[in-house]
Amino acid sequence: MNPDAPVADAGLPEPPENLSPLAAEKFRQLVRIIADMGIASSSDVHNLTVLAMRLEEVDVCTVAIEDGGRFFVSSVELDDQGRVVSQQIKGHPAVAQRSEAMRHAQSLLSEFGLSPAARSKVSATKKADENPFASFG
Repeated sequence: MNPDAPVADAGLPEPPENLSPLAAEKFRQLVRIIADMGIASSSDVHNLTVLAMRLEEVDVCTVAIEDGGRFFVSSVELDDQGRVVSQQIKGHPAVAQRSEAMRHAQSLLSEFGLSPAARSKVSATKKADENPFASFG
């Protein structure tokens, strides 16, 4: 641990008002988890906001993929009798968007120690035990 590391603000971060309802719920879920781990800080509001938005994007892209499939036919060439001569099949754009959002979310999750491997690398602030003799000082 770095003894000269800056001290993060105490308190739980609140979701910004501009978050969608789904992203705000993800934000609150993340805060509950990191609060239970003893690493929650109102200083982390921006990183948590980005993480919540990326997790929302994963969900939105997943719905788009489930509705539209992973691939689509972008063009079809027919012969004189209407039979398919060639067709161009492309990947659904949401597949790449979801992949990028997942990669970024995983990186941010690691920053908060929210993966098994990353958890051992994060230091939690422990609540100081109250000194019963402090009033006699």
